[in-house]
Amino acid sequence: MRYRLIAFMMLLCSVTAANAQVSINIRLPSASIGINVPVYPELVPVPGYPVYYAPHLSSNFFFYDGLYWVYQWDNWYASSWYNGPWGLVAPEVVPFFVLRIPVGYYRNPPAYFHRWRRDAPPRWGVRWGHRWERHRRGWDRWDRRAVVAPAPLPLYQRHYSRNQYPRYERQRALHNRNYRHEPHDAVVRQHYREQTVHRAPARASRDSNAAGRHARPAPQMAAPPRSQGARKPQRGVPQAQREAPRAQDAEPARQPRFVRPQDNDEPHRSQNQGQRQNRRDRGDDRGQERGR
Repeated sequence: MRYRLIAFMMLLCSVTAANAQVSINIRLPSASIGINVPVYPELVPVPGYPVYYAPHLSSNFFFYDGLYWVYQWDNWYASSWYNGPWGLVAPEVVPFFVLRIPVGYYRNPPAYFHRWRRDAPPRWGVRWGHRWERHRRGWDRWDRRAVVAPAPLPLYQRHYSRNQYPRYERQRALHNRNYRHEPHDAVVRQHYREQTVHRAPARASRDSNAAGRHARPAPQMAAPPRSQGARKPQRGVPQAQREAPRAQDAEPARQPRFVRPQDNDEPHRSQNQGQRQNRRDRGDDRGQERGR
C-alpha cells in the first residue's frame, strides 16, 4: 500500500509539472462549456486595468491582450472569438492581469468568492493551493502606475453573429486579416505563434500551387547559325579527330613551279649544234665558189 501511494504521488507530481508548460490551444476542445453568446457583447473597461468585462452577460466574461477570457466551472478558458471555441488554460499560465481582476467584476462568481473583498482579486492561492502560490509568487503585486494600455477590441466580429458565426478554420483567417495587435503577455504571444505555425504550411502550398499555374515556360535561345564549314558532331569519334579539318576544307598546298627536266635538254642541244655546224659548212662552200 505504501508503494502504491508513493507511485500515485510521483504520477501526480509529473502531471502537475506537465501542466505548468501547457499553453493556450483553442483547437483541442470541441464541447460546449455552457456559455452561448449569440451576438457580439458590450465590453466595458475595468478601471485601472488593461481588461474589459461584459456587464450584460450572466457569465464571467473578459477581454485581455487580444483574447477573450471566461472563468467557468473553476477553470479558465480563452478564445480569439467571442463565442468560442474555448481552450482550457492551466492555472499555472493564466496571465497575471486576468488573475488580478477584482471580484466585483465577475457577473456569475462562484460561491466561495462571496467571502472575499469585491475590490480585490480572488484569493487564488487559497483556491489552488500553496504549490501554485509559490510558483506564481508576486501575481498580486504590481506597480499601478506602469499598467499597459488595454488592447483594441476586435470590433470587426460584430458582423458575424448567430447563423453567420464562422467556423474555426475561417475564424483564424478573418482574425489574422482584420485584427492587428502585438500582445504583451508571453502566454498570449505563444498562442499567436502557434496559430502562425499552423497557418504557414497551407499558405506556402497555396503560393506554390499558384506559382505553378501561372508559371510560363522559359524561353529557348535560338542556336547560332552554323558556318559553311561547320559539321554536326560525330558520335564515337574522339574530340581531336572531330576538330581536325577535312582534306577539302584545309588550305590548298602551293604547287611547285614547273622545271624542265635536265635530261630532256641534251638532245635538243646536240641537234642545235649540228644545225649550226651545217650552216657554217654551207657558208664556206659558197665563199669558195665566189672566189673562183
